[in-house]
Amino acid sequence: MAESQMLEGKVVAVTGAGRGIGREIALLCAKEGAAVVVNDLGASAEGEGNDAGPAEEVVSIIRNAGGKAIVNGASVADPQGATSIIEDAVKAFGRVDGVVNNAGILRDRIFHRLSEVDWRQVIDVHLNGAFLVSKAAAPYFKDQGSGSFVHFTSTSGLIGNFGQANYSAAKMGIVGLSNSIALDMQKFGVRSNCIAPFAWSRLIATIPAETEAEKLRVERMKTMSADKIAPMVAALLSDAASDVTGQIFGVRKNEIFVFSRPRPIKTMHRSEGWTVESIAEELIPAMKPVFGPLERSADIWPYDPV
Repeated sequence: MAESQMLEGKVVAVTGAGRGIGREIALLCAKEGAAVVVNDLGASAEGEGNDAGPAEEVVSIIRNAGGKAIVNGASVADPQGATSIIEDAVKAFGRVDGVVNNAGILRDRIFHRLSEVDWRQVIDVHLNGAFLVSKAAAPYFKDQGSGSFVHFTSTSGLIGNFGQANYSAAKMGIVGLSNSIALDMQKFGVRSNCIAPFAWSRLIATIPAETEAEKLRVERMKTMSADKIAPMVAALLSDAASDVTGQIFGVRKNEIFVFSRPRPIKTMHRSEGWTVESIAEELIPAMKPVFGPLERSADIWPYDPV
């Protein structure tokens, strides 16, 4: 185990921790001294089936290195399952100090072909799952006067992407959820932050790449390994970030950035009020120069990761 352990004595629950980003987070948290609940349903990238193998492997690695970890195979979208993640942490280790809402699936479809089933299932896992696990942990955090939530959002929601209306909506919803938790629970010493990760994973691998630009983007993503995301998560879970809350961070290989949040950038008023005509003739032309363009995350980061 590491000599300098930032998470010494803490108990952390990580959802979707059997593979990819979640796996790296679980392994680093354990290395930094935390006892870890490794939650993973073991489903496919589209959320089908289950397999305890990946989570069991992560727990085995942690234990063989002298750390503490247990498996939880529940679905975050199931209220009882989500609650069991937190209850297992308390039963096994006596408390819970951090929650990482990382579990997710993809059901990418162009909007006019997006089914209600694909919409609901992605919302269920990402947004409802983050709510349910966070809600289960909140009473413990409140009673002990401390706790840290780290939720995973995405530039697909923050900026935009093709064929991901369900995923984008869920990820923007998570930003609102995180901010509300931060506001509601600040007086109890509880923090809540978001991370938008750039990393190659099996979920990213399911995104179609047809044009040369899209293929280039995929090759760029392959250079961004999941282990680059974990240090920021561990830092936010630690006491070193005790005054950091309500923020949205991004991690792109060796780059870490903080995102702005929506705020007014231009205001107009008419003392007599607005009419449909005056809006069309005056307001829209005057505000057009500050309208934001339709963009995808690849438009914002067209360069290779550092």
